[in-house]
Amino acid sequence: MEIRQVGVVGAGQMGNGIAHVFALAGFDVLMTDISEDSLAKAIATIDKNIERQVMRGKVLPADKRAAMERIKTSLKLADLGQCDLIIEAATERETVKQAIFEDLLPHLKPTTILTSNTSSISITRLASRTDRPEKFMGFHFMNPVPVMQLVELIRGIATDQETWESLHAVVRKLGKTASSSEDFPAFIVNRILMPMINEAVYTLYEGVGSVKSIDESMKLGANHPMGPLELADFIGLDTCLAIMNVLHEGLADTKYRPCPLLTKYVEAGWLGRKTQRGFYDYRGEVPVPTR
Repeated sequence: MEIRQVGVVGAGQMGNGIAHVFALAGFDVLMTDISEDSLAKAIATIDKNIERQVMRGKVLPADKRAAMERIKTSLKLADLGQCDLIIEAATERETVKQAIFEDLLPHLKPTTILTSNTSSISITRLASRTDRPEKFMGFHFMNPVPVMQLVELIRGIATDQETWESLHAVVRKLGKTASSSEDFPAFIVNRILMPMINEAVYTLYEGVGSVKSIDESMKLGANHPMGPLELADFIGLDTCLAIMNVLHEGLADTKYRPCPLLTKYVEAGWLGRKTQRGFYDYRGEVPVPTR
């Protein structure tokens, strides 16, 4: 089926990035959230980020205007009913995602494809709570969405070939690259990335190195563009902890046990950049390590 109208559930960092790339690629986008303020902030963020692309010569001013006109917003999930494709990009909590899909179902066309941008939760399990498991997939974009090239496509046990091919074609139209992952906890990228971040937190917890020395070691010694603790702050420590818990519970292996220090930071509400404090304190002009 041809996909023209795309619904995005959630106007946060991932949701607005997804809306951004779809609108630039020529899709009509309807973005929903429970907060009018969040929707307004998302539109402002998209406008600013596309303007940055214009300034760099990557997007024409006329294309920016056209993209912004393609994005509409709504506070009502029911308004997504006529979309060809819906991408859920809400918080990384399974109960929240299940509730969203249950609320959507009565309003959908029979042909609508449902997807989740989850970074770790079982696609098969999410799909089983809907009326169309064969038209349900994991559609995992990397953060920041406008910059990162990869999209993970995750088939649930019931996903049909037509749905798979439709989403693969969408990724190509976005100018991105798809990687195929089986439906196991955290898929490919986070199955490898999150244990590395967790091990960096253990290295800090055990006093092997400071925040600065750990990040500098990985940047200069392994040629990583960003240190693992800096990256954790960028992702959000609550998201990192949630993914580690999914790995630990789903694979039942002690090597995935979340570091107690990561748990403590989340309990303190120090979640990284979005709360101004994590492994770094961002409240001044220059980020300062908190340990």
